[in-house]
Amino acid sequence: MEFVASKIYVRNTLTGKKELFTPVVKGKVGMYVCGPTVYGEPHLGHARSAITFDVVYRYFTYLGYKVRYIRNITDVGHLEDELSGEGEDKIAKKARLEQLEPMEVAQRYTNLYRDMMATLNVLPPSIEPVASGHITEQIEVIKHIISNGMAYEIGGSVYLDVKAYAQKYHYGELSGRVLEELLSGSRSLEGQEDKKHPADFALWKKAQATHIMRWPSPWGMGFPGWHIECTAMSNKYLGLPFDIHGGGMDLKFPHHEAEIAQSYAAFGCSPVNYWMHNNMMTLEGQKMAKSKGNFISLSQMFNGEHPLLHKAYNPMTVRFLMLQAHYGSPIDFSNEALKSAEVACSKLLKGLEFINNLQNDKTGQIDNALSKQILETCQSCFDKMNDDFNTAETIACLFELLSMAHKLEQTGSNISAEVLRKLKNTYKGFLSDVLGILPEVSSESRILPEVLDILSELRQEARAKKNFALSDYIRERLTALGIRINDSKEKTTYEFNRM
Repeated sequence: MEFVASKIYVRNTLTGKKELFTPVVKGKVGMYVCGPTVYGEPHLGHARSAITFDVVYRYFTYLGYKVRYIRNITDVGHLEDELSGEGEDKIAKKARLEQLEPMEVAQRYTNLYRDMMATLNVLPPSIEPVASGHITEQIEVIKHIISNGMAYEIGGSVYLDVKAYAQKYHYGELSGRVLEELLSGSRSLEGQEDKKHPADFALWKKAQATHIMRWPSPWGMGFPGWHIECTAMSNKYLGLPFDIHGGGMDLKFPHHEAEIAQSYAAFGCSPVNYWMHNNMMTLEGQKMAKSKGNFISLSQMFNGEHPLLHKAYNPMTVRFLMLQAHYGSPIDFSNEALKSAEVACSKLLKGLEFINNLQNDKTGQIDNALSKQILETCQSCFDKMNDDFNTAETIACLFELLSMAHKLEQTGSNISAEVLRKLKNTYKGFLSDVLGILPEVSSESRILPEVLDILSELRQEARAKKNFALSDYIRERLTALGIRINDSKEKTTYEFNRM
């Protein structure tokens, strides 16, 4: 789609107000979103954030913006106690328990996260940097903060001096935390005796000789704090300030508050112009998270193997459930909500085929009132998305368009070719391209590649045993179905003939 000038309003979490979106560079958008810490299976909470910002990415792209979307992978530095910045590294702990290399754990769950996101039709970001691959950049940012007098080194660890920072900048502006209360907090937490103040947070942590994730630095062997990676990587790939920083609401403090402080302390400016936070998935009113033990993994959602699930749910049903609510509203899990989403999603997808097949009666009289209603509702799809990416209201508009399409058929009304084209393009564009809702893939279609792999292996075995009758039989039957067999010395592969 060609670039469309559109007034988009974003609720900026920093100000608490909806603000007109004005990009740093006209026609371009730089967006950074905090991705997962890869030490366990992705769950519904991960899906909520990924789908939220996937739609933001999709909508800007649909309007013709050139978007650079960065979503990071945290594979080091995220400690168990997020508030104090103490405890064991989550990935290192998982590696110790499973007797694996930390990067083996990180790679396994990174792969699984990417697979699950693809299943949910979440587009891959423009760049997906990992924390361990940007140690040099993180060290450079820390050096800037120290040289500006807002961090101190003690015993091989480096902390941001919140009290020194607050003499020049406002600490707590995003989360609303009061600095005086943070500074007067308990000092009894283990490992905090070397801090000047309880609110100071680690930029770099000293690693003991037995620590399996550590790198050389000007302050000795250690590893970066959790917060510094996002400051370093967003600055590297987007510059300062960039347009949008997204993430879950649970990251406002301490993570995003720390990012703001690090940017001001190192570079003297805000990291970003618009902060966006999606709300949480809850279970009986409680945040759904691995740390609470009340989460449902995405693989469990898709196979139904969880005591809270009545059945398995299609990925598009899960995606639709997320989009039925505004990203800033919480979603409480229930089978009833999923079943309702399943019915509604199916109705819109069936509507896509119905609308695509609509034809005009070229001899019929034009229904001007219905034509006007269709055009106004098409425009409403843009208006609702322009209003802080309101997917719930956009979905309501699509149901209205579908209702009008059925009215066209039932009453025998006629509309112009231009109005019909607008109806078809808007319905498909917003359902598939913006909301990312695609026709559901049947279980039979999902297992077809595995069935073909089995047939390929059987055919390879038959050829090795010189059972050419069986080998040729498999080839002939598959060829008749439009599947071409490719033989090599190593293996037999297949591909579908393009019709």
